[in-house]
Amino acid sequence: MRYARVGLALVHGIATAALVLFLTPQSKAQTVDVSGRYQCAQAKMRGKVIPCKAAPLILKNDGHFELRGWEGSYLVNGQWVELSDSLIKTRAKIEPGHKIVLRYYGKHGLVEMTYERRVAEMGKTALS
Repeated sequence: MRYARVGLALVHGIATAALVLFLTPQSKAQTVDVSGRYQCAQAKMRGKVIPCKAAPLILKNDGHFELRGWEGSYLVNGQWVELSDSLIKTRAKIEPGHKIVLRYYGKHGLVEMTYERRVAEMGKTALS
């Protein structure tokens, strides 16, 4: 009788675990390709939008980046691009329209740089 009770509890536990695993929503890993050359579209400093003449942000296919002489690696984590090297780690937000917004504190306070990737339209890249 005792073995039957233990066996029944074991079957009940396995069935519950299987049901929980089956009903738990599975999230598939998203591989968002953000690699490319991003031009600075605008900068905001002290709440004012100013023309941007900053160097481009280059995100390479191999997971490395370049920005104003700063080189390191990047990783896409949800809606963020995490930029890092051996000493510094920061993140920039991915926004709709092939934009990446980098916010940091500089000597003039909070600075917001908006980088935009230009995507070529089909049919307009021919060399004729």
